[in-house]
Amino acid sequence: MAQELNALRDKIDVVDRQLLDLLAQRLVLVGEVGEVKSRHGLPIYAPDREASMLARRRVEAELLGVPGDLIEDVLRRVMRESYASEKDTGFKCINPALGKVVIIGGEGQLGRLFGHMFGLSGYRVETLEQGDWPRADDILAGAGLVMVAVPIDITCQVIDRLGKLPADCLLVDVTSVKSAPLEHMLAVHQGPVLGLHPMFGPDVASFAKQVIVCCQGRLPEQSQWLLDQMTIWGARLQQVEAKAHDEAMTLIQALRHFATFAYGWHLSQEEADLEQLLALSSPIYRLELAMVGRLFAQDPELYADIILSSPQNLAMVRRYFERFGEVLRLLEQGDRAGFIAAFRQVSSFFGPHADQFLKESRLLLAQANDRRHYG
Repeated sequence: MAQELNALRDKIDVVDRQLLDLLAQRLVLVGEVGEVKSRHGLPIYAPDREASMLARRRVEAELLGVPGDLIEDVLRRVMRESYASEKDTGFKCINPALGKVVIIGGEGQLGRLFGHMFGLSGYRVETLEQGDWPRADDILAGAGLVMVAVPIDITCQVIDRLGKLPADCLLVDVTSVKSAPLEHMLAVHQGPVLGLHPMFGPDVASFAKQVIVCCQGRLPEQSQWLLDQMTIWGARLQQVEAKAHDEAMTLIQALRHFATFAYGWHLSQEEADLEQLLALSSPIYRLELAMVGRLFAQDPELYADIILSSPQNLAMVRRYFERFGEVLRLLEQGDRAGFIAAFRQVSSFFGPHADQFLKESRLLLAQANDRRHYG
C-alpha cells in the first residue's frame, strides 16, 4: 500500500510542478498584457472579458470531468494575483498637462496608496504634512489636483486652512463622510470639487474591482479625467449624492463597526477562551470571529471617528439597540411563534438576495475551511 501511494504521490508532485510552470508562464503573459494596457490606457479590470473567459473555462473544464466551481475558484485566485502584477507596469497618464498632485496627509496610509498610484501613472506627486503648513502656499502653487487625505475628525478643519488654489485645480477629499467635506470644499474653492470615498483599506494589492464612491461637487466635466484615471486603475466607480452616501454609510460602516465592536467587547468581558472557540467552531463561526478580530487589529481612532462622525450614526445605533431589545423580549417571553414570524418577515425583506448571499457565503466558507490546518 505504501509503495502504491508513494508512486501516485510522486506523479501528483510532477503534475503540481507542471502547474507551477504554467502559472509562472501565465504571470509573464499578464505582465505583457499590462504593458499593452498601459500604452493604450485600458483598464486593468475588464468585467466582460473576465465573465466570458470564466464561462468558457467552466464549460471546457466540465467536458474534461473537472468541476466548474473548481476551475472558477482557481482562475479567480490567479486573476487576483494577475491584477496585482499588472499594476507594476504602470498606467497611462490621462491628463499629462495637469500640474502637480498635492496630497495633504500624503504620508498617511491611504495618502501613500493614492500617491503611489498617481506616481505609477506619471504624475508629479508632492505631500503636505502637518509641519509643512508654514510653506503651504509654495507647495500648493501650480497644483492641478489637491487631495485631502487626513483623519475624519480634522478633514473640514484642514480644508478650511487652504488658501487660494489655482482656478482650474481639482479639490478632492477621500474621507468616509461626504456632505460636510463637500460643503467646506465648495466654500473655500471656486474651481472644480469632487468628493471620493474609497470603500477599501490602504492594504489592498490592487484597485481592481475596488469600489470608489464619487459625489459631485462642482464642474464635473473638469473632474472626469480623474474618474477615467481611476477606472484605468481598475476601480469600480459609484456615483451618488452626498446625502444619500452618508445615509447609506450609517448602515454600511457606522452600525456594522459598532455591532462588531460590541460583540468583541462582550467576548472580552466574558473572558472567552478564543483558542477553545476556534477549536470548536464551524467554518462560519471561525469566519465571523475572524472579521471581529480583524477590527481590533486596526486603528481604534479611525473607527471611533467613523462611528462618531455624525449624529445620524448615533441615532441609528440607538434604533438598533431598541430593536435588539424587542427581539430579546420575544425570547424572554418564550414567544417561539413571534420569533419565527419575525424571522420570516426579515426573510421576505431579503427576498432573492437571501439565496444569492447563501451561495456566496458557501464559497467563502469553503475557502475558509480549506485554509484550516490541523497539526
